[in-house]
Amino acid sequence: MIGQAFAGLVILTGMLLVGGLVAVAYGLVRAHPALADGLAQLDPSGPGQQHRSVPTATSTSERAGLWLYRRTPVPLSTRQLRLLELRNKPIAEFFADKLVLALIGLLLPGLVGFMVMLVTGLPVGVPVLAGLLGLVAGYFVPDLQLARGGEQTRTDAREALFTFFDLVSLERMANLSATQALESAAAISDSPLFVSIRGALLRARLEQRPPYAELRRLAERLQLPQLADIADVMQLDETGAAVTTTLRARVRELRDAHLAEAKVAAHAISERMTIFMAIPAMVFGLIFLTPPLLRLIGT
Repeated sequence: MIGQAFAGLVILTGMLLVGGLVAVAYGLVRAHPALADGLAQLDPSGPGQQHRSVPTATSTSERAGLWLYRRTPVPLSTRQLRLLELRNKPIAEFFADKLVLALIGLLLPGLVGFMVMLVTGLPVGVPVLAGLLGLVAGYFVPDLQLARGGEQTRTDAREALFTFFDLVSLERMANLSATQALESAAAISDSPLFVSIRGALLRARLEQRPPYAELRRLAERLQLPQLADIADVMQLDETGAAVTTTLRARVRELRDAHLAEAKVAAHAISERMTIFMAIPAMVFGLIFLTPPLLRLIGT
């Protein structure tokens, strides 16, 4: 028993040592940047350019997450990037969560398996395999959490967008120009969507261009066509059209459509609940029918 425990400690120590040396060697290797990505960053009007900011880190945990992001074999999908931006969650913070949960998944099952091995004499490969499985599971837990909250994130973004529409209408009624109304309305809240809109407006102002093209790109990136609608309506201000009335009418249409979608979703949930409501009635029916059926079978 003691010999197996000592052998397990030696093997585990050797694995950790070799893994550390491999990680140090991999970190010392200089990564070569992709030429296509660099040219895309220099050409903001190029095809497929989405004006995504380069991930940065402000804390030790985010720096560790940024290190993992640059070396991860599983890149983020476009849907994940969209949800992270809608939540205003930095990529470095997201990968810091993945790193912490992966380490917890590696150490906790491994330690438990090692203690069980000391007590029951299990093979050494059991705690090692448990640690590796926990590592993989912990790495993908943030992805599952992000996907599960995706619908709620999109709903919150639409609600924030309707509030932004109302604020723009109020700013226009205060005789502000279209660009001033957009900037003033976006500065009122720190909601993730408002932060993204402020970034798009700031980028357009620094490039000395009208903000409507930036808002349309943001709407395409976040899959929020309603934001492109407000850009189209506000651009009418350059032609001297009555923007306020058109904007309020469009907001009313969008709210009615959103309310209809919410009613359809609520009706679908109510229909799914009727299945669970019918199960107790079926159980009681079987309870009452069982004695007569048993008597018929007995006779």
